Amino acid sequence: MSQNTPSPAITLTIAGSEATGGAGAQADLKTFQELGVFGITALTCIVSFDPKDNWNHRFVPVDAQVISDQLEAVQTCYSGQLNTVKLGMMGTPTTINTVATALKNQEWKNVVLDPVLICKGQEPGAALDTDEALKANLLPLATFVTPNHFEAESLSGMTINTVDDLKEAARKIHEVSGAVVLAKGGVRLEGADAVDVYYDGETLEVLSEPKVGEVAVSGAGCSLAAAVAAELAKGATPLEAAKTAKKFVTEGIRHRVSSNAPFDALWQGGAATGGAPVQAG
Repeated sequence: MSQNTPSPAITLTIAGSEATGGAGAQADLKTFQELGVFGITALTCIVSFDPKDNWNHRFVPVDAQVISDQLEAVQTCYSGQLNTVKLGMMGTPTTINTVATALKNQEWKNVVLDPVLICKGQEPGAALDTDEALKANLLPLATFVTPNHFEAESLSGMTINTVDDLKEAARKIHEVSGAVVLAKGGVRLEGADAVDVYYDGETLEVLSEPKVGEVAVSGAGCSLAAAVAAELAKGATPLEAAKTAKKFVTEGIRHRVSSNAPFDALWQGGAATGGAPVQAG
């Protein structure tokens, strides 16, 4: 690389693999690439949709030592260069504890938590244990958190039916975490617009874009948090990162990819194209 060419910001995702490519670490890395940062990943689990079981998740955790080994390699390789991490699906309390321990081995400027609380296919008891471990061990480390409608209800302890509810939930989540919050209403709140609420303890701003369909798209949450992380890694303010991520995801949904699954996948390249939505086959 030329002496005059700046190195890209290095951005880590700690997340699960989702083989069909719409979500998980695959979505994160594609988002990082589109937004001009050098993406690296440590895998926490392998998730495979099961077409024989209503496309529910088949979930296999990565061994804790293997997760620890990946993070040791990453943190040693990029010591002094890596200060931004995006946290995606963990899946088990053991994984959460392993990741939290590794994160504490260095200082971080940006820890973006996508608080994935439920994995379809998990037993309810195991899911609850994972939720509690995430709230206890990862939420306190986060500098920026991006809960969806369900996750915002869980983290705030309140029911969210309106934009005003979402605003109050964002305030409550900030109070318990100290993190900047981007609470996502998405398609789950009534109205023509997909509304998210940004709150950093001082500034409260409603981010709104016209809805693209009325059904959630695979990878939207992963890509939003990854886009926030990428923008923060490049030096954007939290509010600037949130606004860029919102527009990035909206275009990705607009240019979504269809398949034989009963859901579409966000296309991270959507923001860079002026073409029509891509259809499979």
